[in-house]
Amino acid sequence: MQRGFQVGLLLLLVQLFQEGVGNIPAVTLAVLGFNVYLYMFPAAPPIKACVSLQQVYKYKEWRRLFLSPLHHVDDWHLYFNMVSFIWKGIRLERRMGGGWFLYLLSVFSLLYGFVYLLLQALLTKVIEDSDPLASLIDVSSLSVECAVGFSGVLFALKVVNNHYNPGGVTYMMNTRVSNRFASWVELVLIYLIAPGTSLVGHLAGILVGLLYTVGPLKTIMKTCAEFVSSDGNNPRPSSYYSSSGYSGTTGADSADPQPAEDYTTDSTSDYTESYIAGLTEEEQIELAIRNSLNDRGRTRQREDSSGFHPTEGEGSAEEVRRKRLRRFEKESSNQRRRRRL
Repeated sequence: MQRGFQVGLLLLLVQLFQEGVGNIPAVTLAVLGFNVYLYMFPAAPPIKACVSLQQVYKYKEWRRLFLSPLHHVDDWHLYFNMVSFIWKGIRLERRMGGGWFLYLLSVFSLLYGFVYLLLQALLTKVIEDSDPLASLIDVSSLSVECAVGFSGVLFALKVVNNHYNPGGVTYMMNTRVSNRFASWVELVLIYLIAPGTSLVGHLAGILVGLLYTVGPLKTIMKTCAEFVSSDGNNPRPSSYYSSSGYSGTTGADSADPQPAEDYTTDSTSDYTESYIAGLTEEEQIELAIRNSLNDRGRTRQREDSSGFHPTEGEGSAEEVRRKRLRRFEKESSNQRRRRRL
């Protein structure tokens, strides 16, 4: 495709070198490259790749659901979306692991289109049934509003990232905003600063993110992953995890990818700062208590190996420690199970 000088692409290349290509995880880098490729050699012009209620539902152009998130109007549209994606992708892919992050992006990209269509249909219905709104808003223009670009998926990723860092803050126009409300504030600010952007499209992205963090989407994705990875004989093979999230399995079969917050173990592991920062206060306290109990057990083991033999009272204390550790882990597991339900 013939294009003129692309300042946005040049700045994106500069941003990549500043970040360091080697510092960007594989899936994030590949998805970024794929977006750039489709911008240079689009599968369809943006006007034929965008998603709208009229084009998809009325004219049955369902392929737009796949094309819309991966196409951009111009180089600046691509630049701003991809710079934002680099930041979010580095953090989330390191936390979740490449396999689960790619799975997440695929689901978000497809689900975003459906949620966008549902919102368009709902708003159209509400406006048609309301005489005051119908006189102010052109219903026909709402149903043909066409959205294209990766920003809807980025809003969903922002919700997920903020969910893993609930105590953090985001600076918007030199104002501190809690991560709990950052997505909503950004939704309004972007629409006020750039009225041509799709408010409904960005809102659809936020709702997709909420479906994953507080809704059933995460559980559904795990169930589907378990079903696909199981062979009928060993549906849940033992998985090993790193502080970045899912890494693989200890057996020949692949297990369901799990986010890193589900990581539990009976032995103390080295937790990186990036892992701990993604935990809630409750999970950090739980982790500290478990490590404290395990540290006491290792101290006792070192004393035994050095020839020191505990007295009867000390032996009883060790048994109490073990019972407390088992009871604590059982209670923690039950609490996590209740939260998921």
